[in-house]
Amino acid sequence: MAFDHNLLIQKDYPRISGWALLLFVVALAILGVAVRFLIPDLPGKGMLGILAIFYGAGLGAVFLAVLPIGWSAIPALALRGAGWKPVVFGVVGTLALSIGVSQLRIEPKAMKEAMDIVRQPGAIAISLLVLGGLAPLVEELIFRGLLYGWIAGRWNSIAAWAVSSIAFALAHYEPAHIVLVLPLAILFGYLRRRTNSLLPSFVAHVVNNSFAVLAAAYLEP
Repeated sequence: MAFDHNLLIQKDYPRISGWALLLFVVALAILGVAVRFLIPDLPGKGMLGILAIFYGAGLGAVFLAVLPIGWSAIPALALRGAGWKPVVFGVVGTLALSIGVSQLRIEPKAMKEAMDIVRQPGAIAISLLVLGGLAPLVEELIFRGLLYGWIAGRWNSIAAWAVSSIAFALAHYEPAHIVLVLPLAILFGYLRRRTNSLLPSFVAHVVNNSFAVLAAAYLEP
């Protein structure tokens, strides 16, 4: 599918260095250890709260990783606008894939646990905020921002598309979950490569997660 433009071809964007990626890993490890010691002392903690803290640590690690390059981090992470066509294509494609893979009747343990959380009384709003908003933001910044940007700068965009998609799928660790996520990972990577923007993949990711949350909350389990 041809979109209005492909900024990636122009190659006029800042690159993500290997040091930024290494700094992210170190910062995430440090923040993760700190969070691990803080969680037992948090009053009324629940799984959604723990997930919010986990993704918050990931967001903080991304920020620390790109802090040394200053404002150049914004274009380096592909935080820029995109035309409406790839956004619409991403949303439609995501919904089609989500509905399609749901017909496989595969329910990974992690997904089942997440959906059980969503079905708890009064959990819809916070679930949409954490699972439908924060999680896609952090995951897009990590996989199609930092990782994609580093690989594209060191090798090429096709390698970045392939590696970031596989890494994103493998991050879901359960074999069944990896199988379900991989088609979406490929679509999100395609959107990133075609537009050199995180906007289409982020919107598609939000739609996918929010759709899953609302389906779990309002449809019969």
